[in-house]
Amino acid sequence: MRDRPLIAIVDDDASVCRALSRLIRSARMDTETFNSAGEFMEDGENHEPDCLILDIQMPGMTGLELGDQLAARKSRVPVIFITAHDAPAAREAASASGAAAYLTKPVDDQLLLDTIGKAMKKRGTRSSG
Repeated sequence: MRDRPLIAIVDDDASVCRALSRLIRSARMDTETFNSAGEFMEDGENHEPDCLILDIQMPGMTGLELGDQLAARKSRVPVIFITAHDAPAAREAASASGAAAYLTKPVDDQLLLDTIGKAMKKRGTRSSG
């Protein structure tokens, strides 16, 4: 059992993964980063994060497709979608998959940390506080 919440970040932009990981670690949470939805799915069999931050537009399997797969598996991991390309259809698809939140890039640091905390609390997951 981990002492601190584990937040998984899936984004094909390595700089986004680094920046979000640094921010989240500063709030006393651990992070794992993945450069694709496929990479997350391969590793996801090993453990389950406390929250998932998922980019919508990625090559190969999109974040929305991964969200749908997780929903079909009845995963209880809260998913926070992030995107640089906000579109009503993407918002609706994220909501339909049961997303905890939908945020646009660049993501406000405090808003993201607050959203992670609320998502974990809503799902009954321990928080960093």
